[in-house]
Amino acid sequence: MTHPSMMASGNLLDEFKTCTLLQYSGKLDITTAKGHRWTFYYRLGRIVWASGGKHPFRRWRRHMNHYCPEVDLEKIQLRAEDIQKDYWDYRLLEIFHEKQKIKREQINSIVESTIAELLFDLAQQANFTPVITDRNQDVILETPMSFTSADMSLKFMQETWKSWSDAGLANFYPDHAPILRRPEQLESSVSPAVYKNFVTLMNGKYTLRDLAVKMKQTILPVARSLLPYILKGIIELVEVPDLPLKTSQKLPPNSTATKTNSSSPLIACVDDSPQVCQMLEQILISNGFRFVNIQDPLQALPILIEHKPDLVFLDLVMPVASGYEICAQLRRVSIFAYTPIIILTGSDGLLDRVRAKVVGSTDFISKPVAADKVMAVVRKYIYTASGSSVQPV
Repeated sequence: MTHPSMMASGNLLDEFKTCTLLQYSGKLDITTAKGHRWTFYYRLGRIVWASGGKHPFRRWRRHMNHYCPEVDLEKIQLRAEDIQKDYWDYRLLEIFHEKQKIKREQINSIVESTIAELLFDLAQQANFTPVITDRNQDVILETPMSFTSADMSLKFMQETWKSWSDAGLANFYPDHAPILRRPEQLESSVSPAVYKNFVTLMNGKYTLRDLAVKMKQTILPVARSLLPYILKGIIELVEVPDLPLKTSQKLPPNSTATKTNSSSPLIACVDDSPQVCQMLEQILISNGFRFVNIQDPLQALPILIEHKPDLVFLDLVMPVASGYEICAQLRRVSIFAYTPIIILTGSDGLLDRVRAKVVGSTDFISKPVAADKVMAVVRKYIYTASGSSVQPV
C-alpha cells in the first residue's frame, strides 16, 4: 500500500514522526521536483538503513575506508547484479559481516553516518523545494543489523542543518568538490606549506565530505575554513560524478558488455579511463540500455564492428590512437555511417569541436560526465519519448 503526498519541509518531519508512531515497517521514499531521491528503510518504527542521494558509491566507499580500513575495497570482486538492488550497499555490509570481515560495531557506525548524511541532504534540498513522500511496504528488511532512533536522528539533522546555515553555508553542498581557480592569488596570501596542501587537495576530485575524512575533521570546520576563499573566487565548488564500484564480467579482453533486455539499444564507450567507463555503465544500465566498455583504443574498431552499437561515446584524448582517428575510421565503415558518435572531452575548446566535426562526430559531452547530460544526449539521438528512432543531426 502506498500513501503518496506532497509537502513542504516544515511538514516533512511530521511524516517521519508518523512512521515512528505507527511502528511502521517498509520504505519511505522521498523525491523532489528536480529528481533527487532518498529512501529510508523502517522496521517497527525505527530507521534501519537509508539509500539514494547523489553519490551513493562515494558515500559507501568513504564510510568503508573510514570505519573498516582493514577491508581492501580494490580487491573486492563484484558482479554487475550485486549493485543493481536499491539497497545493494546494505546487502554488501551483510555479506561482509557473514564472512566475518567486519564487526557489528563497524556496521552500526556506517548505518548511523549514512542516515545522518542523507537526512542532512534531504533537509538542504527540502529547504528550497517541496518534496513528495511515498510510504510502501514492497521491501521490508526483516533482520536489520542496526536500529537507529528516528527521533534522535531527526534532532541531529535539525541541529547540523542549523549550524551549517548559521555558518553562511546554506547554498553550498557537501557533495561538491573544491577546485583551486586562482593559485597565484592564493600563493601570495598564505604560507608555502598551506599553499602546497591547497594545491594537493583542492583539485576538484574530493568532495567536502571526502576532504573532511582525509583531514580527520567533521565537515563543518572544513567548509567554514574554505568559505573566505570561495567568496573571493580563489576556490570554486564544482559538481563531481559518483565513483561506481568495479564489477567483473567474463567478456572479451579490454572490453565489457552488460546485458539487459536483448532488444534494448546497445551503447558503447571507448575511453581509457576505467572510472569514466564505470560511471557511464551505471548510468546507462540503470536506464535500461545495454553497454559495451572498451578501454584499449587499438581494439576499438574490431570490437565495435563485432557488437554494432546504436551509439558510441568516444574519448578525445587517449594514448596511441586519438578519438579523432577512431571517429574518422568509424565513418569509413558503412555500418557506422550514421551511428551517433558522441565525443567525451575535458577541454571542450572551439578547435576541438571543429576538428571533431570534420572527422564526423555527432555531438559533444564535457567531462566530468553527469547522468542528466548523458541521458539527454542518448534520448536525443536514439529514441524519442514515444520510442521512434531519431536520425543524427
